Amino acid sequence: MLNVDRVNLFYGASQALRNVSLVAAKGAITCVLGRNGVGKTTLLRAIVGQHLPADGTISWEDEDITRLPSYERAVRGIAVVPQGREIFPLLTVEENLCTGFAALPRNLRRVPDEIYELFPVLRDMLKRRGGDLSGGQQQQLAIARALVTRPRLLVLDEPTEGIQPSIIKDIERVIRKLAARGDMAILLVEQYFEFARDLADRFAVLDRGEVVLAGTRDDMIEDDVRRYLTV
Repeated sequence: MLNVDRVNLFYGASQALRNVSLVAAKGAITCVLGRNGVGKTTLLRAIVGQHLPADGTISWEDEDITRLPSYERAVRGIAVVPQGREIFPLLTVEENLCTGFAALPRNLRRVPDEIYELFPVLRDMLKRRGGDLSGGQQQQLAIARALVTRPRLLVLDEPTEGIQPSIIKDIERVIRKLAARGDMAILLVEQYFEFARDLADRFAVLDRGEVVLAGTRDDMIEDDVRRYLTV
């Protein structure tokens, strides 16, 4: 289980997160919602080790990881699919997938067959450069690259952004399948309400760096959540 407990984080004199608490359990999908600029990506970066909180704690599998560098968190099974995908455009699809080997022991440095079962299009494009893929295909590649690391916590930052509806459906299917295995916690940041609503086991809504709504999917009142998503 991931446990974020009363985390505060600053950029200079500006406070980006205010006493944020969050739990994400294995076998469940936890969705973080909110408008642009309310702290969603900052929260994910704190969880994966790209920003250090001023105070509060972040625990994963009963270990305090608050001050661990990002590569140590990757070794502990935490993988991130960043906003904007951040694939390597001049590397082939196969080479992009192999960059996930860095966090793995030598005996696990191979691409699991499951990757091509989840994303069949990638098998046909192994020798194509990442920059030649469509936006939706690049997003699938970014998720696949994270899965190569055999994560136990998968963090996705707005995976539907700029993606065509057919690929969004494919990504939803993959996320459901991964959660159903029961050995992975999935933390998803989204602005697309319907996508998050249909997937979420638990949710948290951020506004101005604070959690203003949280609970299980059964607790989610659509009008209340949408109030914090509209501009």
